[in-house]
Amino acid sequence: MSTPRSTVAAAAPWVAAAAVLVLAVVSLFVGVADVNLGSLLTDPEAREVFALSRVPRTAALLLAGSALAVAGLIMQHLARNRFVAPTTAGTIDAAGLGLLTATVLFAGASIMTKITIAMVFALAGTALFIGIIQRIQFKDVILVPLVGLLLGGVFSAIAEFFAYRHNLTQTMSVWMNGDFSGVIQGRYETLWLAGAVVLVAYLFANRFTAAGMGREFATNIGVDYRLWMSAGLTIAAMVTAVVVVTVGAIPFLGLIVPNIVTLMLGDNLRRVLPTTALAGAALVVLCDILGRWLIHPYEIAVGTIVGVVGSAIFLVLVLRRSNRYATA
Repeated sequence: MSTPRSTVAAAAPWVAAAAVLVLAVVSLFVGVADVNLGSLLTDPEAREVFALSRVPRTAALLLAGSALAVAGLIMQHLARNRFVAPTTAGTIDAAGLGLLTATVLFAGASIMTKITIAMVFALAGTALFIGIIQRIQFKDVILVPLVGLLLGGVFSAIAEFFAYRHNLTQTMSVWMNGDFSGVIQGRYETLWLAGAVVLVAYLFANRFTAAGMGREFATNIGVDYRLWMSAGLTIAAMVTAVVVVTVGAIPFLGLIVPNIVTLMLGDNLRRVLPTTALAGAALVVLCDILGRWLIHPYEIAVGTIVGVVGSAIFLVLVLRRSNRYATA
């Protein structure tokens, strides 16, 4: 006889997939230009808008949302802390600093060069965060993400300083707030790289789970702890860099989605990863639809809406965990 959790676990991916499908269809037909099924059959201009703008935008939303959610899930498993994610480990801010560095030093660089530089910075920033928390004697579950937020603040301050020196302050603010309004065909395809990385993460989910159990456990079952820790952090850094360079930063997404999914489905990485990816995609598409609808015909950036929702949920999770310790 199946338990309630096993029933939820079996149904969750299908429910999440259905939500993604419905929201994706809605996303294709929401916007300033009037595009509907009738106009697609009769109006060449509507078909052009649909093919060049609506389809790429929806694909970009799905790829960015799923990839960032999975990156957060992997980081939480490796750090063994529910509040570790690209936003709370300094990864996003380090990637932004890397993008600024690439822009200042290599102004004519290709987008792949900028992604590579941003990924190196994101990986270095995340490794620095891991190194710091490993040296903290008392690893309080709330203290760890606060260290990451402080580290991210340092990266952000350095970036702001050099952005001001090179008259790039406004550009920097755009990079650090995810916005899909400028996504058209030819300007989002690098996000498929993030999607491919998510697939790789799923294929090696059991190795990341073993690494997340600690060095001794991983070694005892024949898993190279250092290799898979490095691989997991590289995946998180690559995903973050690709998203930041292509559409901008989406704060708290990699924090709230894995937390909600694992609360419902448990901690089995391979089992929860598909649902986490689908839930992340659904949340980003929903926030983008809201951004296009709330002040139509203008837009609110996805990063702004996700940031507001994510910070509120983050606060709830922190208070919930604090209350649990207080009553224990």
